[in-house]
Amino acid sequence: MEEEIEFRYDTQLLIDAKDIDEDELDEYIREHFVGDSLLVIADEDTAKLHFHTNEPWKILEYCATLGEIYDIVVEDMIRQSRGEKG
Repeated sequence: MEEEIEFRYDTQLLIDAKDIDEDELDEYIREHFVGDSLLVIADEDTAKLHFHTNEPWKILEYCATLGEIYDIVVEDMIRQSRGEKG
């Protein structure tokens, strides 16, 4: 039986921006976007974001307002669970 996946898209990216506060970014995403498995790690130049959501484009759009986004990966976990390319 196929595992039920509530949030389909594993969304990962890097943000090239100075002084992003990882706690503030984490809190903002939790309050404004629907998903789970959120991980935000930041240093003085870069933030890495990992988030499972059904609307990855909204996360990408928001993060682009914070700085240049790159190394963007959006994988379809339902396709992956069927053994297909994500």
